[in-house]
Amino acid sequence: MAFYDHFLQIDHLSKWFATEHGKEPIHVIDDVSMTIEGGDFVVFVGPSGCGKTTLMRIVAGLETTSEGRIVLEGEEVKGPDRKKGVVFQSYSSFPWLTVFENARFGLKFRDDVTKNEKDGIARHYLELVGLAGFEDFYVNRISGGMRQRLAIARTLAAGPDILLMDEPFGALDAQNREFLQVQLLEIRAKERKTIIFVTHDVEEAIFLAERIFVFSARPAKIIEEITVSDHLVREASLELKETEAFFKLRNHLMAVCRAQAQRTEAMIMSPNAAR
Repeated sequence: MAFYDHFLQIDHLSKWFATEHGKEPIHVIDDVSMTIEGGDFVVFVGPSGCGKTTLMRIVAGLETTSEGRIVLEGEEVKGPDRKKGVVFQSYSSFPWLTVFENARFGLKFRDDVTKNEKDGIARHYLELVGLAGFEDFYVNRISGGMRQRLAIARTLAAGPDILLMDEPFGALDAQNREFLQVQLLEIRAKERKTIIFVTHDVEEAIFLAERIFVFSARPAKIIEEITVSDHLVREASLELKETEAFFKLRNHLMAVCRAQAQRTEAMIMSPNAAR
């Protein structure tokens, strides 16, 4: 039985990055707090450089906090571990391995399953992401979209409790991007993974998320939290993007993000801006 109040708690988190000697540190995140429950699909949006990816990396244990803490399943996050799986924008596959060997690599450090079970898990997730039949291909023989599906399969095979995705479809063309958006919702419905997803794409955020956290220009603060089901009926179908409710929410989010992007531009142009 679990003895914690929430699956993930971000508690008054702030982050500064050191700069060159004598210059002010860069304030990236400012007193951010949120709670995420098991099975939630949460999306972070905000202007480029605002700190949303840094926040996700802190959740992953890849960066440290300056102030505050993150508690995952009752334990404070101190570094990376198998509870947290990360999918990046770049195609993080190993070219000297086949598709199957890449997927199985995610199980390398699991000692709770046998060799035969590892093979079965790798094949299960390759089938789940639509790569059954490509097991013996080397990754230089498959498309970018397929490589990103492979990255998702490898991460899921490792058995993480939370999936952290940083612009995972950002480098793909529009058709592949929409295909993988639908596929991610289908995978999530089957696996019931908790997901934090970072994107600049407002339409992608609305289509995927249960909750959207909108961040300000740097230093990042939460300026709005949106429960998508309060605005439209959730469905894993691209037709959702053609509804009036979707357009209304899109236009609202675009206006908020545009205003924050203008703040970011003004900050960059300021002669006192940190470099």
